[in-house]
Amino acid sequence: MKVLFDEDVPQKLARALPRHEIHTVVSMQWGGIKNGALLTLIEHGRFDVFLTGDKNMQNQQRLEDRPFAVLIMSAINWLVVMPYVHKISVALDDARPGTVNTIDCGVFVPRPKRTSSESE
Repeated sequence: MKVLFDEDVPQKLARALPRHEIHTVVSMQWGGIKNGALLTLIEHGRFDVFLTGDKNMQNQQRLEDRPFAVLIMSAINWLVVMPYVHKISVALDDARPGTVNTIDCGVFVPRPKRTSSESE
């Protein structure tokens, strides 16, 4: 399966998915390209799946009926995503052209900032 990782997807995830042909927006030299043009490039590149963490993309672009699947990750922080690698792999295997699905792979919760009085 030919998969394109968006710029926000952790590249370490590619090593955890050896059964898939992984490319990245950066490796394709498509960094900084707006979503509409990027979707056209994905079609021309004959990708099977576009994996992204951009939760707004679904509201901004027409994604259904494309010749590839779009999978939106609920989190993109590697430490949060790591325990969900198997779930992501299954979602890739189950992805069908013209579909948009969200993969629940945890939620990043930033640590509260320490105040100067806490560090003393």
